[in-house]
Amino acid sequence: MSIAPSEFEEAYQDEKDVRDAITNGPIRLLEPATPICVQPAASVRKAIEAMNDAHAGCVLVTEGQRLLGILTERDILKKVVGKLDLDQPVRSVMTSDPETVGMDDAIAYALHKMHVGGYRHIPVVDRAGCPVGLVSVRDFVEFIVSILPASALNVPPESRLEAHELDGG
Repeated sequence: MSIAPSEFEEAYQDEKDVRDAITNGPIRLLEPATPICVQPAASVRKAIEAMNDAHAGCVLVTEGQRLLGILTERDILKKVVGKLDLDQPVRSVMTSDPETVGMDDAIAYALHKMHVGGYRHIPVVDRAGCPVGLVSVRDFVEFIVSILPASALNVPPESRLEAHELDGG
């Protein structure tokens, strides 16, 4: 006769599953998005158009295949909006030499870099330093939800609502 795990044991297992996936799982499990790239001489206007067209929060600045920088929504708000010169080159407002991760780096490594640096996006590069992907905070959230779909998706639509019985009654 098998004994069903208690709610406490199930919750602990969920926590362990998430911890193991984040600690041991490689970045490739996040399925990094294909990066939107612009040249350093491209105008900020062109970069913003590329971001809007792709519904992306940033563009990578590349020369050939080499990553030079990243231009994010935050860069635009902090460095461009007050000046309103959308025709200035991207190189004048990009973040140069951004932190990067590789496809086989641990998810925890990327999370640490993003947390310490306050980043919402981090480029994924190959061994030669060429961008092959981009991960965002949203990718981490989607990954965690994929591990805990019942816990994350069965939440009442309003936080003040709660189920009084297991069947939701």
